[in-house]
Amino acid sequence: MRDRNLLVIFGTETGNAEELAEDAAIMAAKHDLEASVMDMEDITPDDISGSKRLIVVCSTWGEGEQPVNAQDLYDSVSESDDTAMEGVNFGVLALGDTAFEFFCESGKEWDSILEEKGGTRIKERIDCDTDYDDYAEEWIQETLQILKEIE
Repeated sequence: MRDRNLLVIFGTETGNAEELAEDAAIMAAKHDLEASVMDMEDITPDDISGSKRLIVVCSTWGEGEQPVNAQDLYDSVSESDDTAMEGVNFGVLALGDTAFEFFCESGKEWDSILEEKGGTRIKERIDCDTDYDDYAEEWIQETLQILKEIE
């Protein structure tokens, strides 16, 4: 039986990132992928490194901070070995508000740290402003299509 698992993790303060993560999981089924949606608060770097397919949906809080539920995981991944994310094929969907100086900063940090730790970016990060619905859905569909092809 082929591994068709997809891990979708979210960091959020207001629930928007969680909602998009749930949407991605629903769409994943149409791409023959079995998605698990996890709050960043409830997983470890080992959970991520054990995943061949990963979508990160993360909002930015305040002046560029990680959401409260994402900070500990981000710190743990940052402190992990340089090769900790080898074999992880990932895409990052960042949410933000252009009214703030550090637009989508948390998503940019996730995108960067996953690559630094050996992960493979399979689709360029999308930085979404507050009117993200159409763009996010299109990005998720394209990302799922790529992840579907990974053996």
